[in-house]
Amino acid sequence: MDSVVDISFWQLALFSLTLLIPVSINHYYQLSLGRDIVIGVLRMTIQLLAVGVYLEYLFQLNSLWVNMLWLVLMIGIGSSSIISKAKLTKPYLFLPVSLGLTVSLVPLLILICGVVVKPTPLYNAQYLIPLAGMLLGNCLSGNIVALQNLFTAYDERKHEFEAAISLGATPIYASIPFMRAAMQKSFAPILATMITTGLVTLPGMMTGQILGGASPMVAIKYQLLIMIAIFVMMSVSITLSLRLTIARAISPEGRILVTRIDKS
Repeated sequence: MDSVVDISFWQLALFSLTLLIPVSINHYYQLSLGRDIVIGVLRMTIQLLAVGVYLEYLFQLNSLWVNMLWLVLMIGIGSSSIISKAKLTKPYLFLPVSLGLTVSLVPLLILICGVVVKPTPLYNAQYLIPLAGMLLGNCLSGNIVALQNLFTAYDERKHEFEAAISLGATPIYASIPFMRAAMQKSFAPILATMITTGLVTLPGMMTGQILGGASPMVAIKYQLLIMIAIFVMMSVSITLSLRLTIARAISPEGRILVTRIDKS
């Protein structure tokens, strides 16, 4: 297979002119998204360039403790992002969401690196950090949808929850119908992706490896590995996050302690 074809910065800058299309659409339809588009593109560019420089250093350093610290940082930022995008306050939710991500991520990384891929060393940053990034990145949206739907249900079906509490149900038991609906909605996108993968879509990891010169069959095996891991992590992280959130964010008497930012 051929080696990866590099892209020069001037070619990337030239291609970036295609951003004029969404900017024009925003202007024509008066979507008021101009500021968000500019900030989003600038932050993405700066962050990716900074991470690119840092990852090159990280790969060369390849220190176990530095890699672990980077994973902790990724989990912390991911947890904060989930809560913010779900428009909920952080004090009661940061710990449950962080634990949900950690407990679901770490065993999968150990299994993938220690049993399947077996890089040298096992904590090799070239494998550990990208794999963790893909798993966490794909789980963010599912956790956001789950939390949004859970607390929306508390608002819209408050009478059902209060009736169950008044009959002696615990907050966990009274929340099971809301939790079930939230999980069903959060799993729907990943299940749709799995059904159409290979026929409608060629996922990013597989495409990147093929562009990097890997055999299509090798790329497919890695993609199957990561898709299974994503679904497993999403299932565990959403389940744990919701259960721990209910236990921490609702008092034993059934009073909801979390504030909805969009309603404040």
